[in-house]
Amino acid sequence: MKAQDLKKSILQYAVQGKLVEQNPQDEPASELLKRIKTEKEQLIKEGKIKKEKPLPPITQDEIPYDLPQGWQWIRLGELGITTTGTTPSTNKPEFFGGKYSFVKPADITNSGEIIYNKQTLSDLGIKNGRFIPKNSILMVCIGGSIGKVGFTKKDCSCNQQINAITPFIEELADYIFIALISPFFYNKVLSVAPQTTLPIISKGKWESLILPLPPLAEQKRIVERLEEILPLVDEYGKNEEILSEMNQKLPKQIRQSILQYAVQGKLVPQNPNDEPASELLKRIKAQKEQLIKDGKIKKEKPLLPITQDEIPYELPRGWEWVRLGGICKLEQGAKVNNVRLPLLNARYLRYRTDKQILSDGQLVQKDSYIILVDGENSGEVFKVFEDGIMGSTFKLLSINSNTNIDFILYILKYYQDVFRYSKKGAAIPHLDKELFKNIVIGLPPLAEQKRIVAKVEELMKLVDMLS
Repeated sequence: MKAQDLKKSILQYAVQGKLVEQNPQDEPASELLKRIKTEKEQLIKEGKIKKEKPLPPITQDEIPYDLPQGWQWIRLGELGITTTGTTPSTNKPEFFGGKYSFVKPADITNSGEIIYNKQTLSDLGIKNGRFIPKNSILMVCIGGSIGKVGFTKKDCSCNQQINAITPFIEELADYIFIALISPFFYNKVLSVAPQTTLPIISKGKWESLILPLPPLAEQKRIVERLEEILPLVDEYGKNEEILSEMNQKLPKQIRQSILQYAVQGKLVPQNPNDEPASELLKRIKAQKEQLIKDGKIKKEKPLLPITQDEIPYELPRGWEWVRLGGICKLEQGAKVNNVRLPLLNARYLRYRTDKQILSDGQLVQKDSYIILVDGENSGEVFKVFEDGIMGSTFKLLSINSNTNIDFILYILKYYQDVFRYSKKGAAIPHLDKELFKNIVIGLPPLAEQKRIVAKVEELMKLVDMLS
């Protein structure tokens, strides 16, 4: 069960009389109501509140469930002074800046805390606004956060989107807060609020909502129990968030760790009988020289020798350090015109847009590899699933045929964040092609490349199951 659902269940148990044991010796809620009535009459007599039309009696149809012995159903407005906030004229600066926090819906947190002093009222402002004494309970009664509840620990004021209740007997405050944050009361609020784009519940409807009232002694036991339980639920919720974040991040981190082990020669055991990578490099060199001799490629400026400062770690025996540009290159596709071929851009290759036909551009053939060189995902490699015209944000990725292509692709995958976060350009970042060409990689024997690929594929399937 999620922490939020657990908290709702506990609060629901609290207002149903199922959280703590009843004590037949407790003074029943009916006696408490007599005390509340006496206190209210005294306030009217002293002129502190006005006498109002009594709230209608609770009908049998309104009662949703049976209460334990000693409890009683009551309307919210019978428990305290209810009021709706108001905003003093903003055209009068003398109303603002003082000791009274002016609470708005955004200042009430989901946990019932109130963020004070974002905006304040002066003594003059409070006279033209709404004074809310400490130990009152505030509820948002309009808009998207309708039903959000806060408990005041200091005298304050609030705006017209908030209703407040100040209990006739201060000892009731903690339980009223619990009742108002319970799913029972929240659902009552939603049931009487119009189902419009801006739900609202008037003070009259709000104070007429019913809630269950336990004996005062049991209220105190409920509050004490919740003070024990709810911090544990909150801690559980924090751990739940951490776990959820880990579940999102962990598969990516595991994949990156697998690739790191692969490129460092730690994923599979070495075999001393493997032909070393130095022999593989000789073949790559010979192939390149032959292609230059045949006029199929141009002779290029040689890559810089690898210095000792560039070597990040020690390679296994049989491996060699090489620059990535000696193994793969970024090229243009062959130019074509008067054709009808699909545009191979990132959205189409991700199956997120329909096919767009072009008549000319740079041809790439099915099963070729192309790499994003422009935009936020620079360095991402795609395998082309049909002949087409290469999008302008791509380059053709040419990987030397003497290597295991899948192994080189895993190297590129491992360095993808390096490519992504080492881009040139401001408005549209570009892959740093010099960085791409000169990055230093470890090249294993060809036989080990194949073993690494097989192991990576095996482990990645397990990670996919985990995620």
